Amino acid sequence: MAQFINTVFNCVSLSSIILLTSLGLAITFGLMKVINMAHGEFLMIGAYMTYVVQNIFEKFFPESMFSLYYFFALAAAFAVTFLLGAVLERFVISRLYGREVDSLLATWGISIILQQAARSIFGMQGVNVKAPSFLNGGITIGACTFSYNRIFILGMVILCMILVWYIMYRSNFGKQMRAVMQNRAMAQCMGINSRKVDMLTFSFGSGLAGLAGCSVALLGSIDSTIGQNYIVNSFIAVVLGGVGRLTGTVLGSSVIGFASIGIENYTSASIAKAAVLFIVIVVLQFRPQGLFAIKSRKLDE
Repeated sequence: MAQFINTVFNCVSLSSIILLTSLGLAITFGLMKVINMAHGEFLMIGAYMTYVVQNIFEKFFPESMFSLYYFFALAAAFAVTFLLGAVLERFVISRLYGREVDSLLATWGISIILQQAARSIFGMQGVNVKAPSFLNGGITIGACTFSYNRIFILGMVILCMILVWYIMYRSNFGKQMRAVMQNRAMAQCMGINSRKVDMLTFSFGSGLAGLAGCSVALLGSIDSTIGQNYIVNSFIAVVLGGVGRLTGTVLGSSVIGFASIGIENYTSASIAKAAVLFIVIVVLQFRPQGLFAIKSRKLDE
């Protein structure tokens, strides 16, 4: 029973990390139809920002304040990736709307540039982040141990998910965003500044990737390829759940997380990856639009 509970906790932990990475893609890919292959590099930038802020606190702040660095790192990671997303949207993505293949190739090239920039600045070797003191250790219940850092990440994912849901479905900006994505011409006729909505939407999705990088930084070494370890599963989660559906992204991330850890425990990592891809293929054969497809009515032409 203890082993089963630990396995379930690990499944939930992996699912939460995939979900946090997928939330940004659910916006940029699911709503904007932009295939951003550099999304993983925004996660990488968020992780490196955590490392940079940690070093700043170590050098310029008293030791008693060191544990606070992580909260400043979260703000810095979101701000930096938000601004970089705005620059990318303004100079590249805005010229490629409706051209999915071109956006894929352009952002793939940008991802390579960002990876090389990270190697030039931080070196080829991975760097490590020290967890704040309040995240050291864990809760032990019987034979089960639940680490504080994974519990913290799970709580952060829940808060981010609530924030995204509120912005998309309850805020005025969310209404404008969905209106522009569904019918750009009609939204413009209603006085909505579609260019501003595009930039803020893409930037917000990039900022969420930065927050995901902060959470990943707590779990292991940071290097220039860290984003590539999560981007594939994130794309799969968005497609499996249903492009443009927040509920679908949550379910898709859960399916991948539970299938990966559950199957790996009884077989191997390679077989688990193959099994996850097989599950995705089977689901998409019967539901090509994902588990939660967007329902709409169109006039027959």
